Amino acid sequence: MFALVDANSFYCSAEQVFRPDWRGKPVIVLSNNDGCVVAANRQAKEAGVEKFKPYFQVRQQCERSGVIVCSSNYELYGDLSDKMMQVIGRFAPEQHIYSIDESFLSFHHCSSIPDLRAHAQMLRRAVWKECRLPVCVGMGSTLTLAKAANHAAKKLSGYNGVCVLDNEQERLDVLSHMDVSDIWGIGRRITERLKRLGIETALQLSRQKPALMRKEFSVEMERTIRELNGEVCKGWDAARADKQQIYSTRSMGERILDEKSLSQALCKHAGIAAAKLRKQGSVCSTLMVFAGNSPYDDNPRSFKQIHRFAFPSDDTSVITSAVSALVPLLFQEGVRYYKVGVGLIELTNSKYIQPDLFSSEPGNPNLMKAFDCLNKRYGEGALFMAAQGVSPKWGMRRDFLSPQYTTRWEDLPKISC
Repeated sequence: MFALVDANSFYCSAEQVFRPDWRGKPVIVLSNNDGCVVAANRQAKEAGVEKFKPYFQVRQQCERSGVIVCSSNYELYGDLSDKMMQVIGRFAPEQHIYSIDESFLSFHHCSSIPDLRAHAQMLRRAVWKECRLPVCVGMGSTLTLAKAANHAAKKLSGYNGVCVLDNEQERLDVLSHMDVSDIWGIGRRITERLKRLGIETALQLSRQKPALMRKEFSVEMERTIRELNGEVCKGWDAARADKQQIYSTRSMGERILDEKSLSQALCKHAGIAAAKLRKQGSVCSTLMVFAGNSPYDDNPRSFKQIHRFAFPSDDTSVITSAVSALVPLLFQEGVRYYKVGVGLIELTNSKYIQPDLFSSEPGNPNLMKAFDCLNKRYGEGALFMAAQGVSPKWGMRRDFLSPQYTTRWEDLPKISC
């Protein structure tokens, strides 16, 4: 059996961990620069707040309904996610962290658990007791069925946060109540095509002939159908393949008007992208840097430059140096820069780098290992390249930012006894 453990409205739940007075109240979290609603808990949705709506469109509605508004507090979310994953990992011999709030578990060759439902309830209680984060657990014989069971644990009545698809009748019942758009890997366009064929539910899709659907759609569709019927076709690698391109891009809280600030902003994104690159064990052959003003400005301008490395690298100092050298080609006086970013493309696995007989590998792998370890231990941004500046004025606008309770000394919760 596989299990998928998923936190409920994770960003909103994370905001409530250190604010017990917020529990049970409507909460939303905004995107970068407080642009749009990226997370809304059940109470906020019941109040009529829709996800992905621009905040200025729902602001008055939030004020009328008493909705608590928060800016994205990535430092808090990342740290709480790490703690939650550590607790979840204790309940199975194998764990695969799928995203910041989702984790797969494998119980194959694990006969010491007599009652999976009771085990899942123990997991939920442990995460709540130690992290104060509500989670739902779905179990199935395949990864896709585990996803479907998690959906039932969250959305269907009677499951109370735990759904185990360990018999045929329950599998059929859950799939019959599940819209085809809720199946893992079925996107909006494929949903539209399926519904034009009269396939409305997950159960109807599971009854299609896999080979025929492969011809009509793709091999991934065939795998999905087989998985819905209990045949294991996907593993960890298929669940989370390495990215072929890595980007770090942001809209600025304040417009950038000088070359130095532009350089600092781009170097910061170079560091973020390089850290992501090392995390998935890849190296980069080509770097793309871009910057521009808003497309809604009177005279929209955008600039892009590409740099190719002689030797693939994942070193922050190497990538930052290349970005710094490209900044003069991106900067023009009079342009009020609004969006900047760095892209790492042509990625390869760091295990399979072809060495160069006549030149040594650029960068310092041991330094980068220490760099990442310190940032993991003391919080993201504890150590960074001086090229990105110490106190930039162009940072994101986060007017509703809550304290970083677990990663800043100044924000540690104070308890009065």
